[in-house]
Amino acid sequence: MKNKLLNVFKTVGKGLSLTLGHFFAAAESRKVKPITDNNYFSQDSGTTTIQYPHQKLPLPEVARYQLDVEMDDCIVCDLCAKICPVDCIEIESIKATEAIGKTSDGTTKRLYAAKFDIDMAKCMYCGLCTVVCPTECIIMTDTYDRSTLTLNEMVYKFSDMTASEAEEKRLALEKQNAERLAAKQAALQPDKNKE
Repeated sequence: MKNKLLNVFKTVGKGLSLTLGHFFAAAESRKVKPITDNNYFSQDSGTTTIQYPHQKLPLPEVARYQLDVEMDDCIVCDLCAKICPVDCIEIESIKATEAIGKTSDGTTKRLYAAKFDIDMAKCMYCGLCTVVCPTECIIMTDTYDRSTLTLNEMVYKFSDMTASEAEEKRLALEKQNAERLAAKQAALQPDKNKE
């Protein structure tokens, strides 16, 4: 019984001395250094708490945080949605009746983005969507603090096309397809008459 009681006091004393050591070492606050500093990981004394949002830790160049899409450069190829392991990207495309412009790298755009939504609540920040994008229009930004009250606010809608505009483009495509089909059938009719 005496040994157990002695062991209890000894253990409590060790724990208390460790806690007090950290308490008095935390008298100075941590200095925010750039990630490229050679001594970035050598700060082993002082408090590790920073005064967020007034102080922010530096982010490495390859940090993966909030997704963003530059719709002017998007060719709506759907590769990002296909490679996403958690299906957080939803894309609905409408084929254009003519070329609708060019991206910043010169790629011709032939599809409208009726819907381009990214659900950041589902996103696992793997970065695969940014790797497969041929026009590099989807990127991971250094923004990491986007707090919201509901999960619906975590769905970011990047398409700037309204529902009425999308319906107008669908009708124009249907009309063009019907005209092509009629022209194809008309072209086949004389061949039947020759027989």
